[in-house]
Amino acid sequence: MIAHLTGRVLRKSPQDVVLDVTGVGYKVLIPVSTFYRLPEEGGEASLRIHTHVREDALLLFGFESAAEQSLFERLIEVAGVGPKLALNVLSGIEAADLVAALRSSDLARLTRIPGVGKKTAERLVLELKDKMPVVVEPQETREASPPGSIKEDLLSALGNLGYSRGEMERGVDRALKEEPEGRFEDLLRRSLRVLSGR
Repeated sequence: MIAHLTGRVLRKSPQDVVLDVTGVGYKVLIPVSTFYRLPEEGGEASLRIHTHVREDALLLFGFESAAEQSLFERLIEVAGVGPKLALNVLSGIEAADLVAALRSSDLARLTRIPGVGKKTAERLVLELKDKMPVVVEPQETREASPPGSIKEDLLSALGNLGYSRGEMERGVDRALKEEPEGRFEDLLRRSLRVLSGR
């Protein structure tokens, strides 16, 4: 079982990264928060890995921090929460906010995450409220991504996280208005904050 990978970033997106480890390219699914902290393509990255084996696939899920990996592994222990939904949860809310929402039974905050309905939110609180860590590692950002149609890139990233076109436009437009010269990672984070009502 793969538990850790260190390699050169061949390609990255808010959903996944391809790491070249001694000539072998590993596709690793990641939350948006890990994407923020990846180096530019060509740089070296180290990720903690959760290996998920199904009958038809072997999937690698990567995390920059131990706190996120721990949260992911707790989320997938909840009935009805698979690894893709767990990753979506970690992409839709920062780890510290997720812990706070679970500890305070904040169903309204949890149901604002794409893919999390009221029943799922209730199940998450019921099963995880008392299992949440006290301290979660702080979020950090790294260098900007290369220039391009930043609005389209932001809309694409949010679309992959499950937001509707109207929600995406609202979040991205506000983020660009507040920070017109912002880096992709910062603008994506700002858009997510707008959409989560923070």
